[in-house]
Amino acid sequence: MTDIIDKAAMALSAGLMLLGIVGMGLLEILVGAPYSPVPLTNEAGDVIATPLFSPQLRTGVVLAGIAVLGVYAVYKIVTPLADSTRTGHETVAD
Repeated sequence: MTDIIDKAAMALSAGLMLLGIVGMGLLEILVGAPYSPVPLTNEAGDVIATPLFSPQLRTGVVLAGIAVLGVYAVYKIVTPLADSTRTGHETVAD
């Protein structure tokens, strides 16, 4: 059974990871060349093209999604189980 915290953690972490991997990747493709994660330079050393999103930004967004999952995992470990799932049900065998 999922409660509001479970749903919020799943939505936030999935949203951040999808944004960092798929969303920013699609925007990079739609904007066009260059497809390099680093700025392109000419022979003189002048920067002639840069990516739309830096690799550090994309990595940071994905790591934020993973961090949300980590915080959620710690929350689930620390909080006690609900009474209905903790108590067992005993029956006498025939």
